[in-house]
Amino acid sequence: MLNPQLPDIKQIEKRTLDELYSLAESVLHNIEHKILSYDEQLHQLTEQHNKILDEIQQINLFTDFDFNFTDLKETTQTICITGKTSDLPTLQQALQPHELTALTSKQFKTGKKIEWAILLIAHISAKETIEKTIRDKVTIFDFTHHQGTPETVSKNLQKELKNIEQKKQDIHKKLQTYVKKHLHDLFALKEEIAIERAQKEISKNFTQTQTTYLIKGWALEKNEPQLQELITNATKGCAQYQSETPSTNPDKPPTHLHTPKWAASFRTFLELFATPQYNELNPTIFMGIFFIFFFGLMLGDAGYGLVIFLLSLFGYLKFKKISPMLRNWSFLGIWLGLSTTIAGFLMNSFFGDLIQRFFYHNPEQKLYELTIAGIDLPLEPLTDPLTILVIALVCGIIHLNLGIILGIIQSYKQRQYKQLFTGHFCWIPLQIGGGMLISNFILGVQLTTLGFSIGAILTLVGIILLFAHAGPIGFFDITGYVGDWLSYARLLALGLATAGMALAFNVVAELIPQMIPLVGIILLPIILIFAHVANLGIQALGAGVHSLRLQYVEFFNRFYTGGGEKFTPFKLKRKYTTIEETKD
Repeated sequence: MLNPQLPDIKQIEKRTLDELYSLAESVLHNIEHKILSYDEQLHQLTEQHNKILDEIQQINLFTDFDFNFTDLKETTQTICITGKTSDLPTLQQALQPHELTALTSKQFKTGKKIEWAILLIAHISAKETIEKTIRDKVTIFDFTHHQGTPETVSKNLQKELKNIEQKKQDIHKKLQTYVKKHLHDLFALKEEIAIERAQKEISKNFTQTQTTYLIKGWALEKNEPQLQELITNATKGCAQYQSETPSTNPDKPPTHLHTPKWAASFRTFLELFATPQYNELNPTIFMGIFFIFFFGLMLGDAGYGLVIFLLSLFGYLKFKKISPMLRNWSFLGIWLGLSTTIAGFLMNSFFGDLIQRFFYHNPEQKLYELTIAGIDLPLEPLTDPLTILVIALVCGIIHLNLGIILGIIQSYKQRQYKQLFTGHFCWIPLQIGGGMLISNFILGVQLTTLGFSIGAILTLVGIILLFAHAGPIGFFDITGYVGDWLSYARLLALGLATAGMALAFNVVAELIPQMIPLVGIILLPIILIFAHVANLGIQALGAGVHSLRLQYVEFFNRFYTGGGEKFTPFKLKRKYTTIEETKD
């Protein structure tokens, strides 16, 4: 994972379908023949391994017996039988009438399924009778091909097992080497076949007669001249080409989301909610910027931000050529880490109060002291949450009004002028006038008669416009807007949660050495690492989810509808092959 290899790009010639089929058959035949030979060797070794393992289990039942396997061979005077039985008393009773027999046994199972290993020696004259007697009572083991004591034979078989395992490992290494050598050839061949198949299948979507094709589809406006030239050249001018700008109704064209490369990961966030309609604004950039900003405020710890930044930077540098997805998400992680680090330094938090508590030995100490434009930095969210709340609400009102402005622009482009004034513009005078009246009656700001009159008129205009759009139910739109604005208080809530949890973990870690002097010194760094890793994971997840919620619910509610279909043009991507350029 840490040292991924880029795929080998194989240059190929343009092949016909018959040539491609012949090549595939040849390559697959050679590879199949080689792999099957290795597979047969592995199969034989596995069978041999299992057979020896069974023999070892049988032989180990007799390691306490004092005999040599060479003595088990049948002679002119005696027979020797080894095996196991689950009914030793019945066997002993059955052998009593037979003279010149010796039976040695050892119990190796207990409980309901008791079994014994037995060694039976008898005179050769009783062979047939004894074999009939034990036929249904004894499972016979054949050890006549071994030499030595059971213990010696068992050790030799164990060595043989190790040799078999080594042979299997050698074959696996040969297979790995063979795979590395031919894997990219297979990938290249698969890609050629997939492209050939896609080209054949796409023609099924064309209307066809005996002499003509009718092709209809969507294309980007910027690619339209190139498409026309391509069709003209491919048909040598024997084609009738026509294009026109579609209308929303009844054409319902798909939506192409054009965003810079650095914002590619934001498209995923937007598509999780809904693809915009053809004539809607693309809010990807605005959503991404505010997502990064809100995430930083919610997590708000410089230590956690540095961890995210460094991991994301490593991922970006290591995997940017391997996977576009990892490259995009790592790039996003870099910005999330930077915003979180900046917010953490502004709010005096580096893994909570880790530096102040363990290095300054004074939790009240600040990381730094600075005054900018009359504002004392760093801020203290735990001791002065009101300041952070004001910042959160200011960010909320900016975010919401950006949504209102986008709604006005979108209505203007769609020529929905009534919606522009009654659905979007109404909130601007309503906010200004309502803010002036609230300042006068609640916040104690004394307005002049003219100021009060302006505030009342603006409020009245906003309400009239809103009620013209939604009727009396527009009153609930006002309360809903206030609720949306207050939702941005979660920026404070999650920031306090991160700081509070980090502080609690630091306090616990500080108390451990005092409670357990010797062991506590060892446990202190372990507790800090595990606790802060857990806090980082939980709080980062919460910051991501709630930041997305502010986009989806509060921001999109001002202007966004969604419900469009994503533009997915027919295209063939080559990863393992490239076509050689032929010179005329």
